[in-house]
Order: sequence, then structure tokens, then C-alpha cells
Amino acid sequence: MAKSLNQNIHRASRAKKDDFYTQLVDIEKELKHYKNQFRGKIVYCNCDDPYESNFFKYFASNFNALGLKKLITTSYSGSPVAGQQLPLFKIEGLKKIKPKDAEAHRIEINEVPDFNKDGAIDLKDVEQLLKHKANVCAPLKGNGDFRSKECIELLKQADIVCTNPPFSLFREYVTQLIEYNKKFLILGNKNAITYKEIFPLIRENKMWVGMTPMGRDLLFIVPNDYAKDMLENGKPGSQYRIINGTLYARSPSIWFTNLDIAKRHEVFTFYKKYTPEEYPKYDNYNAIEVSKTSDIPMDYDGIMGVPVSFLDKYNPDQFEIVGWSRHNDQEMDGGYWKGGKSDATINGKEVYRRILIRNKKVKK
Repeated sequence: MAKSLNQNIHRASRAKKDDFYTQLVDIEKELKHYKNQFRGKIVYCNCDDPYESNFFKYFASNFNALGLKKLITTSYSGSPVAGQQLPLFKIEGLKKIKPKDAEAHRIEINEVPDFNKDGAIDLKDVEQLLKHKANVCAPLKGNGDFRSKECIELLKQADIVCTNPPFSLFREYVTQLIEYNKKFLILGNKNAITYKEIFPLIRENKMWVGMTPMGRDLLFIVPNDYAKDMLENGKPGSQYRIINGTLYARSPSIWFTNLDIAKRHEVFTFYKKYTPEEYPKYDNYNAIEVSKTSDIPMDYDGIMGVPVSFLDKYNPDQFEIVGWSRHNDQEMDGGYWKGGKSDATINGKEVYRRILIRNKKVKK
């Protein structure tokens, strides 16, 4: 088992798609909806080199504005760009780190004073804090993997975890957060919704999608070697975009959280009525097809298959998620599987992934 775990760690450290760095603007757009929930809390960013991460940049520069109790960040020494990708600070006395000998380290901040007395807290004050407070930054004993005993002890302290974890380890990452009963706001691939470890949590209202609409593109900063490879072999538009001369990787990523958000309490009004002609039943699921979330019939009390984008409109008081149309086992499909192909079909033709729902507030 230990050998298998190590192999997974090394594979993840080499996976270029795990080296996507979140833009500050995307962090700011999402986190502005949760400001009151961070007050008085200990925030842990456990997949973030503090000298590279925009998550650290956001929380450190907004430490006082958010009213944080403590900010903890830890880095992973296996990152092929550790210490080089996004140098937010240039602090005298810190040795130049090279990928081959980059050390994992942590930063713990309990306060950010106004060092330059300009009446505002910003990154200049954070830089002064890191320069003058020797106990703020320290090396980790291990490699900084979020599953290490050292990082788990830090996790136990945290109230909220906020980061962009390695997508290749997303299942294990979320499982750990649930095991330790942590609040979280994290980025993940949209396809994670279909994972057997993730979908039951969504169905049971233990996690949900964040405020940023699922259809909005998220663009990520990538290492120079990956950008070069993508430019030579990737597809412009679908895999990357160049903005003001900088290449950004495009990823179907969304925010996942278990923090309460406003849109989970919005009641959506639907106007269409059910007819068998407009809403055919699946061949192999005891449910009707609704190809657009806006077309959900207001008077149908049975099971409906809706697009994944429905999760943007999901209010657990208005709807119940009962299953998923792409798995022929009761754990995922809620018992509505009738056999045949593993996808929902209509007249033998497969229908793209559908979430199976029931309207709790049917209007007759």
C-alpha cells in the first residue's frame, strides 16, 4: 500500500495538468461572496507555495479586511516549478530555490500590521512581515503532501480550507476534507461531479458548486515549459488562450464548496407544463428528458433528467437530486436504472450526461 501511495504522489508531481495556477481575479470573483463566513476563522491553503500562490496573496493582503484569526499555507517540494513560477515577493536573505532542492515550507500569519503606516494593509506590509518576523515562515519536516501527518495536524487546526488542489488527487483530497469535517472552498475539474466519491456528496448536500457559473471559462497560469508545449501542440481557443501576449491554459474547472451561498436559497419559477410529446421518457431510465434547465415542467412530480448545468440552479428546498444517468448501479442512479446501455437513451440514441431530479414543489 505504501508503495502504491508513493507512486501516486510521484505521478501527481509529474502531471503537468496539476501545475495550473489560479488567477487572482478568479479568486476575488468567487470569494467576495463568502466574506462574512471567513471572519474569526483559521484558513488553511494546503496546496500553495506562499511565494507563488494567489490564494496566499488574496488572504494575506485581505487578512484584516476579512477578520481572519490565522492564515496557514504549505507548499509541496515535489512541484517541478517550486519557488520559481510566481514569485510574489523578493525578500532579502531567502536563498534562490531550484526545483531539484526546493524545500517544502509553511507560513503562519496571526496578524498583518500596517508597517509603512499608510493606513492600508497590502502586499508591501505582508512582505515586511515575512522579512522581520522570523517565526512566520519555517521549513516542513516532510515534502508538504497534504496527506502527510505533518500537514494533517495543520488541517486539524483549520476552520476553512481554500485552494486549488491537484486535480489528479481530487478524490483523495475531498475524502480527507470530509473525514476531518472541514469547511472548504476549492477548485476542481467539472468532470469530478461524475466521480463515485464525489457525486454522492452532492446528492446528499454535503458539497455543492460555488457562485461562479459553471459555464464560465476559467483560465490558468502555467509553467513556461508547459506553455511552450501547449503552444506547439495544443488547440488555440479550446485548450489555451493568449491574452496580452501571455498564454493561459483553459480548463473546464468549477468551484466546489460546503459553505452556504445565496443561490442555494433562490426559488426559480418555471412556466412550462408537462406533455408526453415534449418530454419523452428514456428507454432505460424511469425518467423524462428535460434538455434545458429552464424547461423543467412545473407540474411534473416524477423523475426528470436534466443537464449538469442544473447544479447552478439547485435549491435543495425546491428539488431533490436522486441519481445520475451514466452508471448502472444503485449507488449512483438512485434505483431508476432499467437496464440496457450504461447511458440514458431515447429511441436507442444516447443522451449526454443527465442528473436525475425530482421537483419537491410541484404546481398542479
